[in-house]
Amino acid sequence: MSNSRVVPKSQIEAMQTVPPYRVTDPRQVLKVSAEDPIGSSIFKASLNIIHFCDKPADDDDDSGWHVAGWIKESLGRALKDEPLLSGRLRRGEDGHGDLEIVSNDSGVRLFEAKIDIKMKDFLALEDVKKAESQLVYWKDIDELNPQFSPLFYVQVTNFQCRGYSIGISCSILFADVLITDNFLEKWATIHRDIVSRNKEAKLPIFYIPNLKAASVNLNSLFASTIRERVSQTVIYKIGTTSEMVDLKENVALLCLEEAEKKLGKGKTSSEFVLLVKESPNVIKARNWKKSEVGKSHLENDEVKSSYLKGYMGMDEVSFREGSKPAMVSYWIGSENGSVQAIAIPSYDKLGDPSHLNVIITIPYENEIIY
Repeated sequence: MSNSRVVPKSQIEAMQTVPPYRVTDPRQVLKVSAEDPIGSSIFKASLNIIHFCDKPADDDDDSGWHVAGWIKESLGRALKDEPLLSGRLRRGEDGHGDLEIVSNDSGVRLFEAKIDIKMKDFLALEDVKKAESQLVYWKDIDELNPQFSPLFYVQVTNFQCRGYSIGISCSILFADVLITDNFLEKWATIHRDIVSRNKEAKLPIFYIPNLKAASVNLNSLFASTIRERVSQTVIYKIGTTSEMVDLKENVALLCLEEAEKKLGKGKTSSEFVLLVKESPNVIKARNWKKSEVGKSHLENDEVKSSYLKGYMGMDEVSFREGSKPAMVSYWIGSENGSVQAIAIPSYDKLGDPSHLNVIITIPYENEIIY
């Protein structure tokens, strides 16, 4: 049995780049409007998700090494419908204009790693929240040269028991793609189909144990800046109102105050960062003081809340046919632990807003209880 106080370190075994399965044409562009890009944390905040998967006792061909090999293909196919995830953040007008994300097919980073502990012992660690940072890779976007920084990472980590985890991290600017557009389920469906159609192949083409020299140590080359899970996230869903469309900051403040009440510890901060998906092609980031934002006229009973994990249905997303994850962990991390609010409208078939999703992230002392 492992020492419950010891947080093990993961060992990176390989890194690959996964571009979309086909060239993106025409290029897609998402404009990012930010008065204070550095202060609004858009360079250093990420959405992180970990799927813990047991190895089936009757399947010798299922391990993290196999899964990562098939991910190289399945993720590439999924990216062709969401090419911005494999794009880069840059400044327009030859580096002097506004920020924008362009789908230039630079690719997602895929890491394969191992960790010297059994999965059940890992989950029993006293500092498991701290240890989880070993299972997700994230590198802060370079503030001066953002065009060189990936915006999406996947890390598949093998435990001693041949169980494995799939760690996903992406820029907070893509929260809508993972949360409301359900990218993970679409990708997992493609993955399961590919594995099912290639059962006789046994090994994927990119099976790292057959390709990598055992002496290679990559940890020193790829230093991660992933943040430990020191916050909790809750999502609020509000039906269509004129206020929802025009005064998103007012609604976000209402949701933030509701979350603070559930925490039972009073006010968390006099300021908060608000990211708003203004349209499918524009996202806006701004730092707000609570005193600058007017009160919302919505009633509290009009605001329905749930854990982000439950809202996304992450417990149901599976990369293996007929098997759900043993556990799912998620958090939104930022450098300074700032209070984050993300407002994402959902639209009906006619293109009209149907409801507003407001995601609140607050550094925690006690878990929110529903």
